[in-house]
Formats: sequence, structure tokens, C-alpha cells
Amino acid sequence: MPDRAPQPVDRQLPTDEARDLISLVRDIAQHEIAPTAAEEEGAGHFPREVFTLLSRTGLLGLPYASEHGGADQPYEVYLQVLEELAAARLTVGLGVSVHTLSSYALATYGTKEQRVEHLPAMLGGGLLGAYCLSEPSSGSDAASLRTRAVREGDDWVITGTKAWITHGGVADFYTVMARTGEEGPRGITAFLVPADAEGVSAAAPEKKMGMKGSPTAQVHFDGVRVPDGRRIGEEGQGFAIALSALDSGRLGIAACAIGVAQAALDEAVGYATGRQQFGRPIADFQGLRFMLADMATQIEAGRALYLAAARLRDAGRPFAKQAAMAKLHCTDTAMKVTIDAVQVLGGYGYTADFPAERYMREAKVLQIVEGTNQIQRMVIARHLAGPETR
Repeated sequence: MPDRAPQPVDRQLPTDEARDLISLVRDIAQHEIAPTAAEEEGAGHFPREVFTLLSRTGLLGLPYASEHGGADQPYEVYLQVLEELAAARLTVGLGVSVHTLSSYALATYGTKEQRVEHLPAMLGGGLLGAYCLSEPSSGSDAASLRTRAVREGDDWVITGTKAWITHGGVADFYTVMARTGEEGPRGITAFLVPADAEGVSAAAPEKKMGMKGSPTAQVHFDGVRVPDGRRIGEEGQGFAIALSALDSGRLGIAACAIGVAQAALDEAVGYATGRQQFGRPIADFQGLRFMLADMATQIEAGRALYLAAARLRDAGRPFAKQAAMAKLHCTDTAMKVTIDAVQVLGGYGYTADFPAERYMREAKVLQIVEGTNQIQRMVIARHLAGPETR
């Protein structure tokens, strides 16, 4: 039996424009991203040139309004673009998701004047964003953040350290949550901080198990002065903005997870149909065939779940519970599928000569970022049974 080449995912897309968009993304993924993914990840190279290309082709502002440089695409289309990019290289897919998350606050809560002034460059002008919520001492308990912004005349002075920041040190702007008032969630305000502002610096990137091409670093704000015109939303509204952004961002993580899982399944199927043992392809053995069937089924279920949540969002209906479910299921699926892909390849799966081990290492972080999967279970349970009693 010959090797079986991966088949493109058969997508349900709402318009001819969306189908053309997916075709463009697949072409970029095949020719500009995938060929160098393994080498550049191994070397820890951040592909800024790819993000410049994506910005130039309109792929960094897909779900935002065209009047500000976006593409007016529904979330169900944008997420499928993310999936295609993440299947080629998670550093790119996740990077687009983080950039979209970083642009959300201004695009959704900014004034008309702020959107006109800043969004065109953020969405299509070659800029790259980062989202600054977590801190060294406040991860899941984000409302306890300590970075502080103090009002001085028409400016704010921001001091503190943010942690686990994707694109830390390479971003052009940071969406920063800082404390401007009382303790707890009501004392937090959002700011748009340019990366070249005096007092902004980044630590050396973290040394990670996977996604080595995507810099993750602490970002320091040492008396950074920003005008009040860069405050996003009302004073004290920042935590609500952050949670709203994360609902959408979790769908991005879910789509990226399915992209990684699909890439791992394609690798496993290709290997199993080409590898001969006992005189026939190992894909002929029922135990392995059932593994592939289970992998494919979980991927399809995850894809359906994130798309159902996206369609709720596109319809203007509540989707926070479904976003948490999608993030939970899709990232757990990515972890399981990539582990199984390594198993299908056997000893070869454990070597860097094949991408299965890289997919497995990368999948793990998706269970952690933008709310751990334990936090997702808490969110889902609150929707079902109400808040916890104390």
C-alpha cells in the first residue's frame, strides 16, 4: 500500500469569499510556513517575516471591521484560518491568535477616535501585539494583579512586571491591564502601550519545552508614561474587558489545538500506510486502525465544538460557556492525539527526524495558556450550577 498524502480538511464555509480565503491561507502555509517550521523551531527562530506577510495579505485583522483595516470575517471563518496556520506551525497560528486578542480591547471598547488613530496600523500596518494580564504572582488569580498605573495630570505612569507574555520583547504594542484603584477586579484599567515607550523592557525569553520559536518573556514597565488617550474603556473596566477578550481568545486556542491535532493525525496516517511490518502496512492492523479512527473522531468533535461556539458569537449570543468547553475539549484532544501519533510512529516518533514529537511538546502548552483547563472546568461548572459558595 502506498503512502497516503494528507487530504485538506473538508470545511463548511459560509461564502465563496471564505473559500478563497482558506485557499490563500493554505498556499501561504504550504509554501511560506511549513517548509522551514521544524528547522526554525529547533533553532528558536521567531518568524517575524511571516507575520509581516500575513499583515500585508490582510490576515492579521480578519474578524475586525474593514473601515479600520480588518476584513469583516465572521469568527467561524477566522478560526478555521487559525487552524490551517497552526497545522503548519503553531508559533504562527498561536501568534495570530494572540495578536487578535491584543487588538480586541481597542477594537471593542476604544473610542471612535482611538480606533481611527491606532487600529489601521495594528490590523494591517505590519505591527504585532502582545496581551499583558498575567504576572509572576497572579496567573489564574488574575484579579490580584499588582502592576499599577498612577494618574499624573493628563498621563498615567505604569509600573510593574507582566509574565508569560507571548511576543514579549518582539511586539510593537502591549495591551496592559494595570491597577488604578481598589484591590480586586473593579480596580483594574486597560491601556494601549507602545513597545518603544521609555521604561518598557523585556527579560530574556523563557526556555520552554515546545514552541521555542515563539518568544515568551516577562515584560517590565518602569515608570512608563502614557497619555490618558491610550486608556481603553472606563477606569475600573479593565478586568471586564480582559475577561471578554479571553472568551474570544479561548476559541482561538481551541482552533490552534485542532490544527496541531490534525497535523499529528496526518503524520500518523501517512506513516502507518507506508510503514511495512510482517509483510504488510501497519495500518492493516486493527489495533492501530482503531487508534487512527479515535484520533479522527475526537478531532472532528473538537472542530464542531469550536465552530458551534463561534457561530453563537457571530450571532451575538452568549458563548462564554461554549468557549470554555471548546478550549477544554480541543486542547485535551490535541494532547491525546499527539501522544497517540508518537505511539503510531514507534521509535521514530520519539526522534526529531519526524514532527510527531514536536507536535506533542507543543500541544501541552495549549492546556495551560489563556486559562488552564482546570479553570475552564470551573467556568463551565459556574454556568451549570452557579458560583461556588464560600
